[in-house]
Amino acid sequence: MAARSDRRRRRPRTKTAARSGQAPRDIAKVPTGIQGLDEITGGGLPMGRPTLVCGGPGCGKTLFGLQFLIDGAQRGEAGVFVSFEETDDDVVKNVRSLGQDLDDLIARKRLAIEYVRVERAEIEETGEYDLEGLFIRIDHALRAIRARRIVLDTIESLFAGLTNVGVLRAELRRLFAWLKARGVTAVITGERGTHTLTRQGLEEYVSDCVIALDHRVSDQISTRRMRIVKYRGSNHGTNEYPFLIDQRGISVLPITSLQLVHTAGKARVSTGLPWLDDMFGGKGYFRASSVLLSGGAGTAKTSLAAHFLDAACLRGERALCFQFEESPAQYVRNMRSIGLNLERWIKKDLLRIHAARPTLYGLEFHLATMHRDVDEMDPSIVVVDPLSAFTGGSFGEINNMVMRLIDFLKGRDITALFTHLIPGSSATRDMEVGVSSLMDTWVLLRNAPPGEYGGRRLSILKSRGMAHSADVRPFELTDNGAVAQDADGGIRAWRRLS
Repeated sequence: MAARSDRRRRRPRTKTAARSGQAPRDIAKVPTGIQGLDEITGGGLPMGRPTLVCGGPGCGKTLFGLQFLIDGAQRGEAGVFVSFEETDDDVVKNVRSLGQDLDDLIARKRLAIEYVRVERAEIEETGEYDLEGLFIRIDHALRAIRARRIVLDTIESLFAGLTNVGVLRAELRRLFAWLKARGVTAVITGERGTHTLTRQGLEEYVSDCVIALDHRVSDQISTRRMRIVKYRGSNHGTNEYPFLIDQRGISVLPITSLQLVHTAGKARVSTGLPWLDDMFGGKGYFRASSVLLSGGAGTAKTSLAAHFLDAACLRGERALCFQFEESPAQYVRNMRSIGLNLERWIKKDLLRIHAARPTLYGLEFHLATMHRDVDEMDPSIVVVDPLSAFTGGSFGEINNMVMRLIDFLKGRDITALFTHLIPGSSATRDMEVGVSSLMDTWVLLRNAPPGEYGGRRLSILKSRGMAHSADVRPFELTDNGAVAQDADGGIRAWRRLS
């Protein structure tokens, strides 16, 4: 009886524990308007708390703060930008390069800019020093437009004239406490220190959220990265995330840790060539799968990829092509030689060609650009031609980039086709094997040996989840596209999709 009563007493505690095991609710957050960052932080910056954004020169701290205020103004939340380095006019002019009109926001009382001039040569430390005058000025600016957001840029300039470390640290704590007491969501920018996140080494401890920005150069290619160092009261991504700065502001690439959670349907999508569809059971590739066309120079990799694009546009679907060897005009002209008129799809905005030299940016920047272009166009088909152009990175870096891109595209239900050149170097063979293991379908293209019929050969090395031909199919490029040949060398009467 004693044991039975003891079990009864333990049951209520078990139920309570189950209830307490529910996921806790995060603190209230304010969206930043920076693409990707709100995903990393689970909704934005902590509402009513100070956030420190630190980094070296040129990493985007000021732009971060301004984009945060502009997003708030567009959402109906007024904000104050307190600058200790740039005048009002300089701030307005600099932001115009991003297509933002701060004058309009200021006129509508959605934004206020306060320039606080601090000159070391004009400062003489006598008696006690405090920030009471600054608090009064900031408080007036907040009340004037009923602001809920504020940016202080940069904190080092405010304390540049102080040599008393004790006073400096005390006023820093007081500043952060005052901002928190006012209930405004604050972004404070700071310069990176030698062995600390900031020069004073204190700001990161009194901030509720700390974001570190980094601008590094490797092999003459620059890359910007972001890391959430801490975030009190909230879960957040802890990896380094590449981000880019262009005419549209800051965009963060949030994918570094991959999870195999995408769905897998049975729908098929045509290759654009009936004879090639037949080699996949007459239906083509799986939709939202990844396809690799690899082969030596002149084996028609780009041409088969163009057939895939043309067929997608013919169905009324949108397609996006990342071209790293030819300009859009040259690509369109060359495909006319095999009977493909891609220009008509470009005019109808069913096809977009993004062309860039692979050495123009780092791998992370290219990946971030691809993410942004896919988000803007929302295509069902993406072609990357060729992967082998990315020679600036190591095998691991390129493999990681492709894996992240594949995961992103599958999550968007996008069918991706990649081409890859196979030269003779062993290093390239390693990359080919590594990349091919990530693909659902691998098609190998070869030139026929001298003296044998057929200019080119195609074989399917693998295609996950479907029956496929094991034949080596000869084919030729003609004015009517890629045409299959019979075993005796005769051209089959295949009709290209058009």
